[in-house]
Amino acid sequence: MSSSGSTQFISKRFEGIQAIAFDLDGTLVDSASGLAAAMDKAMKELGLPIPGLERVKNWIGNGADMLVNRALVWAGQEPTDALCQRTRAAFDFYYASTVETGSQLYPEVAQTLALLSQHGYLLALITNKPTPFVRPLLISLGIDSYFTHIVGGDDVVKKKPHPAPLYLVLAKTGVLASELLFVGDSRNDIQAAHAAGCPSVGMTYGYNYGEPIERSEPSCVLNQFSDLLPLIGLPPLS
Repeated sequence: MSSSGSTQFISKRFEGIQAIAFDLDGTLVDSASGLAAAMDKAMKELGLPIPGLERVKNWIGNGADMLVNRALVWAGQEPTDALCQRTRAAFDFYYASTVETGSQLYPEVAQTLALLSQHGYLLALITNKPTPFVRPLLISLGIDSYFTHIVGGDDVVKKKPHPAPLYLVLAKTGVLASELLFVGDSRNDIQAAHAAGCPSVGMTYGYNYGEPIERSEPSCVLNQFSDLLPLIGLPPLS
């Protein structure tokens, strides 16, 4: 595994990359404030304690149902099906109004995606976020046109860390597992890449349940999104 804040090399493992898939929350987009605002409002509606931003950050990564479950358990509630459904409905209602205002691209994401697209890489998005929220968010951030394939949390039976979403992208792109690089910020992303046989990059700045991404043993660890460019042999951002 290699680690660099300003990567100046090409690992043999990255020479044959033809497609790159990205996680969304914590990798491309800092979405914690929008998720936390919706979660706080949903909990308040149910008369439950409000978890706040810092707690919600550590709950992000397994989709909205797990986010709701973690919030209810934290609040001392038995996460019955009925209560989970009620809380999820409230969360979805509020997140519809906070998803865009509470999300922003991480530095250099737009410029890097543009260069990757210009150089002919197939770009895909794989997220556990509920599918209805994904494309409107990408459009609002101005990056929707870069992705040839988008897999949301409702598009597969098994979410990350299961490899099913990566298998779907492999089938759609027609590339080999060794030719698909998966870029994420959490152990869910790296575990999914390992299971699918794909090389992976772990970003250090995202949401990973409060633990270093290095523990999940990605193929490479990067501190800045634009470091992807020299990693696969492209000139760095000027």
